[in-house]
Amino acid sequence: MASKIAVIGDINGQFPTLFPKLATLHSKNNFAFILIVGNLFADPSTATEEDEKNVRSLINGSIPVPVTTYFALGTNAFPAPIIDALESKDGEVCEHLFFLGKRTTMKTTEGIRIVALGGQLDPNIIGGASKDKYPPYYGESDAKILRGATTADILVTTEWPARIRSRSKVEFHPTTEPGAQECLAELCAVLKPRYHFSTSGDFFYEREPFFHTPSEETDGLYPITRFISLAAYGNLSKQKWIYAFSLDPTASHAVSVPSGTTASPLSLPDKKRPAPQDRLVYESSNRGGRRPNKRRRGERRGPLSAADCFFCLSNENVATHLVTSIGDHSYLTTAKGPLTRPDTYPELGFPGHLLIIPLTHQATLGGMEEEERKATYAEMQKYRASMNAMLASVASHKYGSVTWELSKGSLPHTHWQYLPVPVDLIRKGLVEAAFKALAENLHWPKFQKEDVGDGYGESSDFFRVKIWDAKDGSEKSTSLVMRFDESIKFHSQFGREVLAKLLRLDERLDWHDCGQTQEEEERDVAGFKKAFEKFDFTEEE
Repeated sequence: MASKIAVIGDINGQFPTLFPKLATLHSKNNFAFILIVGNLFADPSTATEEDEKNVRSLINGSIPVPVTTYFALGTNAFPAPIIDALESKDGEVCEHLFFLGKRTTMKTTEGIRIVALGGQLDPNIIGGASKDKYPPYYGESDAKILRGATTADILVTTEWPARIRSRSKVEFHPTTEPGAQECLAELCAVLKPRYHFSTSGDFFYEREPFFHTPSEETDGLYPITRFISLAAYGNLSKQKWIYAFSLDPTASHAVSVPSGTTASPLSLPDKKRPAPQDRLVYESSNRGGRRPNKRRRGERRGPLSAADCFFCLSNENVATHLVTSIGDHSYLTTAKGPLTRPDTYPELGFPGHLLIIPLTHQATLGGMEEEERKATYAEMQKYRASMNAMLASVASHKYGSVTWELSKGSLPHTHWQYLPVPVDLIRKGLVEAAFKALAENLHWPKFQKEDVGDGYGESSDFFRVKIWDAKDGSEKSTSLVMRFDESIKFHSQFGREVLAKLLRLDERLDWHDCGQTQEEEERDVAGFKKAFEKFDFTEEE
């Protein structure tokens, strides 16, 4: 079913006159919600006493908001009272008015998927996502993270995607052209949104719709994107500042190229092209007027969605301060509640317990489509090899490593865990023996010495261990695999339990018992990143 939506450009503090107009429009059109894609508030550096008074009136409810409204992060910093309100009321300013977020993926109760990236690109934000929610700046990693959302009905960005006017015949005569970014072009090329909204100050721009190349991902159909950049509310040129339309998120893509469209002006380098994904993602609905992803007490939860997954970088609540490196298909993060302590391996000075996680929200590597599966597996192997090289360099081959993976279809998001171990334990065969012994004690199937690669050929769940002994700098590893079926009550902490016992860290078997303060976590992250810096292939460009 189609929903009526209104999208508005920069407001710059003029909401006392805007919201009454919206109330009138809403009474005639019954909008499902309204999106404000530009600056809602005046720039604090030039705000007047009247602006400050209006902000207070908005927060206390004296200026009513007529319908569920989401506002983006634009180019202006937020007034301090707005930040205080957002922090104290979980992203809500007042009734019906919600912050969309700097880097956001959400799904409305109408089933409409919205992805947003606010602010201007700051090239100084490197080595991970921007951590602060409110400053109007983002890094390229923020755009890369949102590519993990894979699809969108509506994409909102403050800046324009690079080359958006290529292949267009629409007249364009602004005095100042908006800033355009390559990372936003790649984001749009990946998500293939039905609508991409931005802002352009004193002028309105609507490009011809453009089509994306059909693929298995699109069932051979042609996704169509409409790029629309709105003028500011109250602009002197009387340019269009509001865009109202109807959207049915269940509508099919076009079966052929519609007239009046152009080919996509956006490009995506082959090494970064996302593969089709055959997966089911169950997302929680956002009830109108409620904070995105927030459930009612007692509401039953289905299979974990990407928006709620602790391993999905598109989840705005993920602990991004633990992320140490982001590749094209996977990323690297220090473990929450690491098995080892910062002093376990003195030569390192940090725990060294890390996770290598695909950007794709999928239960197993084998469940991904071929192109994405191969690229993701290759990059995860590259991360593992890079960390092994770091260990050899920093600790003079004193440590080897163990990497383990639980590939189980009922899990929300596959990943590998990586841990340095004293090389003597590996060369004496104690690591391999420890895994086999605990499996035997639990009456589980035996381990086989076999490499299952990206797991595509496997028809059952399995647990995999890769053991690297640092010998002569070789990347050759011992690979063990245990296959099992639903008759085995396999627990996800098996790998950690084996190594906890082997390293005599039994008291740290449960990660919940190994909590750290954020300051301690950030210190460990900084220590690892310093050691890993020259081995991080994502920083080579």
